[in-house]
Amino acid sequence: MITDVINTNEIKKVDPVFGQLSFDNHEQIVFCNDKDTGLKAIIGIHNTVLGPALGGTRMWQYANEWEALNDVLRLSRGMTFKSAITGLNLGGGKAVIIGDAKSQKTPELMKKFGEFVHSLSGRYITAEDVGMETADMDLVREVTPFVTGISESKGGAGNPSPVTAYGVFMGMKAAAKFKFGSDVLEDKTVYVQGIGHVGESLVEHLTNEGAKVVIADINEARLEQVSKKYGASIYKGNDLYAEEMDIYAPCALGATVNDDTIYKLKAKVIAGAANNQLAVEEKHGHILQEHGIVYAPDFLINAGGIINVYAELEGYGKQEIMRKTENIYDTTLEILESAKANEITANRAALNIAQTRIAQRKKENSK
Repeated sequence: MITDVINTNEIKKVDPVFGQLSFDNHEQIVFCNDKDTGLKAIIGIHNTVLGPALGGTRMWQYANEWEALNDVLRLSRGMTFKSAITGLNLGGGKAVIIGDAKSQKTPELMKKFGEFVHSLSGRYITAEDVGMETADMDLVREVTPFVTGISESKGGAGNPSPVTAYGVFMGMKAAAKFKFGSDVLEDKTVYVQGIGHVGESLVEHLTNEGAKVVIADINEARLEQVSKKYGASIYKGNDLYAEEMDIYAPCALGATVNDDTIYKLKAKVIAGAANNQLAVEEKHGHILQEHGIVYAPDFLINAGGIINVYAELEGYGKQEIMRKTENIYDTTLEILESAKANEITANRAALNIAQTRIAQRKKENSK
């Protein structure tokens, strides 16, 4: 006998998955749940036309499950275009694990997640992202071969963060060349927002070139550590976006260029490692264009990490990894020039190239 009664007035009405604004004809969304380990994860496979969907796993304490779903949809879509524009034979995918990486991540949870990845039979290949370490990927590797970014001692390419940072640095120099006429960053004021693994590596490159680096992060201890190590200034103000700067480098979470921040921005160039920096791509891309702010498309300049892990699949070494990553400079410059010539945003110019490659491959596959 059923005794529980559902009060329909208490059910919160939300858009279904297919109705989410971030849903972009994704091929597959997988919800993963395991009571014993506490695993709650979502795997998003956006597109596999060019190859298996490769993208990192992010562990984050989301406010709710719909926020997590929105994140995985946006991130997996971005991975499709990242691989396409970089010339890699990979599709786009991403995974998010809901939880606090510092207190809730366990070996058992990571292995269970690996089992869910394995159940997709190679349609999705995972890697490291926010809240993850190389050691976590090593654990996943114990239960599935569909993982990259494992330790070099285990035959992997290791931590992709330094390569990601190098690609961002190359893209930033190209954007500076386009805006200022020179790619020399000496004496340029650069605000780096978010100093995790990638952010710190970027700070190192900028410091070595003589840039005036200002860092911001929610982790005070991390700020002190990085400041002491590289001599970077710690941002003490209340509104970073309104500060005078040459370059704004968002390296934490996405959507920092939004309705609340975009009209305050005094930066002349935006070039950072964060994914999905524009909250609404077309709208905010046009506003930046109108204000003369050069935007280096994030899914292009932060592609160093995926180039690094792709090396594990293709079997090429560090020298080729760095060569491909360095090429981000030329591609960024080409896209910025193309956007100017065609009077479109840099983001649209980059998307056009990526979508054209996918369309051509889809046409070839249908023959």
